[in-house]
Amino acid sequence: MPALPTTSLVAVIGAGAMGAGIAQVAAQAGHPVRLYDNRPGAAAQAVDGIDRQLGRLVEKGKLDAEARAAIVARLEPVEAIEALADARLVIEAIVENLDVKRGLLRQLEALCGADCILASNTSSLSITRLAAGLDHPGRVIGMHFFNPAPLMALVEIVSGLATDPALADDLYETAKAWGKQPVHTRSTPGFIVNRVARPFYAESLRLLQEGAADCATLDALMRDAGGFRMGAFELTDLIGHDVNYAVTRSVFEAYYGDFRFQPSLIQQELVDAGRLGRKSGRGFYDYAEGAQRPDAVALASDLRVDSCVIEGDLGVAEPLVARLQAAGIAVTRRDGAGLLRVGDAVLALSDGRLASQRAREDGLVNLVLLDLALDYGKAGRLGIAWAAGTSAVARDQAVALLQHAGITVSPLADIPGLAVLRTVAMLANEGADAVLQGVGSAGDIDLAMRAGVNYPKGPLAWADAIGLPAVLRTLDNLQAAYGEARYRPSLLLRRHVAEGRTFHDQP
Repeated sequence: MPALPTTSLVAVIGAGAMGAGIAQVAAQAGHPVRLYDNRPGAAAQAVDGIDRQLGRLVEKGKLDAEARAAIVARLEPVEAIEALADARLVIEAIVENLDVKRGLLRQLEALCGADCILASNTSSLSITRLAAGLDHPGRVIGMHFFNPAPLMALVEIVSGLATDPALADDLYETAKAWGKQPVHTRSTPGFIVNRVARPFYAESLRLLQEGAADCATLDALMRDAGGFRMGAFELTDLIGHDVNYAVTRSVFEAYYGDFRFQPSLIQQELVDAGRLGRKSGRGFYDYAEGAQRPDAVALASDLRVDSCVIEGDLGVAEPLVARLQAAGIAVTRRDGAGLLRVGDAVLALSDGRLASQRAREDGLVNLVLLDLALDYGKAGRLGIAWAAGTSAVARDQAVALLQHAGITVSPLADIPGLAVLRTVAMLANEGADAVLQGVGSAGDIDLAMRAGVNYPKGPLAWADAIGLPAVLRTLDNLQAAYGEARYRPSLLLRRHVAEGRTFHDQP
């Protein structure tokens, strides 16, 4: 299907940060753009703001002056909605209120031509409900940009029950022509990103509530081991707890109280206290002038370790072996069940069981569990937990071995799945259910999470790399430990394991 030609007039309603950003994107792509806001003068102020932003790009040498002038010339602020009558595409970016948006869409349907596409930038409202009651609901579609729209690559093309499939294809190609990375998704609660991302916040919040570690340590593990740009606590402080909590509650309620999406009492308390994060000066961290960010907890050892034994294949942690060897550690390999032995200590990658449970069930003395890392060959930090009865000497030996490989070691309480592993397993599980329910393809879900929230790897591709049997085992063990449906594995994950497939195999 073809993208809209650049001669097509694009109208944007709402001159706030999102609306202005979308208008800038369309104008940069070559379209004439009319920007409307019901607040007098707001559209003109937004165009002036865009001009200033482009001016800063010119000053930095990232845009030439002629291009700036051409973009601004294509932006026309208007004071009456009737000026949008001849638009080919209207994108509304107004208040996130169903009734207000539906009223606007009814007004636009009467005003604009029959071939005009009516798009909503909603991040959470049902496109099906927005279109219901219109004479031509097939022309209504979601075009969900991420903030800031000129910089963020992802656009979710959201189809409601009545949306014309050809229209969705047209807007997909249009978003590509605008330099974006679009994905198709159905109009279900949270679409792709706001649904699949919930475990990233939820698991860290639960770990904090259970005393697994403090905020700074959990954030450091997500960054330095998991490869995420920010941990959950610093990210929710940036987003704003009122916003993040509201999205979680919305998804939770939309799924009829499914405990996979259960909001956190800790976050609710922050909202109740007005500690909304950076914008209020305090959230999980203190942002007052001169306030010091707490350091992550790290273990240290003075022991000298020069050898270790690898029993069997370490699976996704196998790159750690070459790293140990590069650090001068003599490695002996022999058959076994995927264990690493150093002195009295036995190290193993977590499988979702408590360390004490695994030590008892597998007959392992001085067991130390390793958390997941995005890349064990490069990770700057790893989380560990140990079984009850593990000697101080064995713990010290485990820490010393990892230290010699240049890895900072952070302790976690003996909790199922540790920190990074359980988070990634839950992200993959949610992605799998989204594929199963036809919300999006595996490829689109992975792209959405990389381009929309900057994940270091798509959660389904990450699960493929870990090995789907290992992910399923982790979730089964988490569910057994907690006795909650929150950790129930997706049927699609079980099916793929039974069939010996990965998420990205061609059917």
